Amino acid sequence: MPEHAVEALGQGHSTLAGRLSAIQAAIGESCSAAGRDVSEVTLIPVTKFHGPELVAELIDLGLRRFAESRHPEARDKAEALAGRAELEWHFVGQIQTKKARQIAQYADAVHSIDRAGLVDALSTIEREQPLPVFVQVNMTPDVARGGVQPEELDALVEHVLRTPTLELQGLMCVAPLGEEPRASFGELRVLSQRIQALAPAATGLSMGMSNDFREAIENGATHLRIGAAITGKRPDRT
Repeated sequence: MPEHAVEALGQGHSTLAGRLSAIQAAIGESCSAAGRDVSEVTLIPVTKFHGPELVAELIDLGLRRFAESRHPEARDKAEALAGRAELEWHFVGQIQTKKARQIAQYADAVHSIDRAGLVDALSTIEREQPLPVFVQVNMTPDVARGGVQPEELDALVEHVLRTPTLELQGLMCVAPLGEEPRASFGELRVLSQRIQALAPAATGLSMGMSNDFREAIENGATHLRIGAAITGKRPDRT
């Protein structure tokens, strides 16, 4: 996403508190325009590449849910903030099968279930309660991108439903770069209605990021994964 677009979404605010407030206001406005209650939408800031200090600032601003997409960065951040507050960590990145059990040790939800082998790897985790998960759908014909192809969705959903260690929350997608996001979000909403015949409680739609959350809200998003518009520029990495 172009840096100037991120700045526009943050309405020119130079502080973390200012950017967060601007995004929360934009979410509220988008919900009103779509005839939805803002309570139907959960904001999950994506804090990858930023240290635990930034997460601690967001905690001070009242947030408790955070998304990460890189292991072991996510693991280390969760450990560093374990005593800071009761937090909820959402893993939204692609998962290597061999890392699945490790991620399940600190993740409170996984948004990127995309294949049967990953479900099998998570079938042996030990938790007091099932791990909440979203099945990621690939909105492009490129099989190298994350997500299950729509024609294979039902089979994967059924596999998740047969796995006692997992609890299906709904579907997730990333809108293809350079394309109108409404088409993908509308398609995911239709797919969601279809899978609810198999899993009536799986009504969640994890879709919408910094540059397309408004379109996602229009199409029924329940979980927004917003990064740079809140966190700002990535810190310099050496």
